[in-house]
Amino acid sequence: MSAPVKTNAVRVLDRLGIRYELRGYEVDEDDLSAETVAKKVGLPAEQVWKTLVARGDRSGILLAVVAGDAELDLKALAKASGDRKVEVVGLKEVQPLTGYIRGGVTVFACKKDYPVFVDEMIELCDVVSVSAGVRGTQIFLAPADYLRAASATVAPIAKSKS
Repeated sequence: MSAPVKTNAVRVLDRLGIRYELRGYEVDEDDLSAETVAKKVGLPAEQVWKTLVARGDRSGILLAVVAGDAELDLKALAKASGDRKVEVVGLKEVQPLTGYIRGGVTVFACKKDYPVFVDEMIELCDVVSVSAGVRGTQIFLAPADYLRAASATVAPIAKSKS
């Protein structure tokens, strides 16, 4: 396993004076799921948060962050963002929009400052893990610090996986 990398996302937290821990893990290109990452970093899936890139019919590109054991509720995200309709962007659009590849997307240091919506369940966690902007490195930090650094809007945007 390689040592965790200091990324642009981590530098954002440094500039803000936010305390965090970096944790590296072995990447499996065939399984980038939050559940698998959770096992590898030693946290339950509800504490490993994934960032999805979506497009609203009014607001344009936005980032939605949900727990690893949940899935994005597009109708709820549309309501929270003031859109009539929201859809997740295609995989080929993710890197041009954010600068990050699948399995390494984070809200920090994207190509542009997109609106960030985080599911309200984050407030129940004592610590959360999010991508550091590369596959193989996770950032552990307090949810309140994450929300502040991301300038996030908290809303009920997730649903249980069926």
